[in-house]
Amino acid sequence: MRILGALIVIWLIIGGVAAWQRGYFGSAPGNCAEASTVALTIAAGPLNYMGANPRISCELPQPSR
Repeated sequence: MRILGALIVIWLIIGGVAAWQRGYFGSAPGNCAEASTVALTIAAGPLNYMGANPRISCELPQPSR
């Protein structure tokens, strides 16, 4: 169980490094798409270095008038 926990931590650290290299931590995300892309990049971990470039687009509903 300790090995699995260590692997998950290493996976997320590698994902964090990939997000940092892409410049995602330079400023706060402006919308849900940017925040989702950062989170997915971190979750993808080493897959980022194997060609994965996760992007998410989302549109929030606008309030009615």
